[in-house]
Amino acid sequence: MDTSSTSPRLAFRMKPELKERIETAAQLLGLSLTDFVLATLSERASEVLDRENTLRLSNRDRKRFLAELNRPGKVIPALKQAMDKERTRRRG
Repeated sequence: MDTSSTSPRLAFRMKPELKERIETAAQLLGLSLTDFVLATLSERASEVLDRENTLRLSNRDRKRFLAELNRPGKVIPALKQAMDKERTRRRG
């Protein structure tokens, strides 16, 4: 992760033991401390956003949802009339 062209900053205060653990983990992966922290924060942020933007259904609800999708639709007279009128207009 190239951080040379970025300008926003984020500062942390932490216990020395935690900083040492993070530095050790970064070294094990061959990353700078900044790159390790940014990659880890980005990954975690993606997980949270994915979880919040994904709808999970139980098997019962999934089956009900799919059954509703497969159910024949109802004809709405005013909508059918508007669609017929538009088809006629497009044909010229």
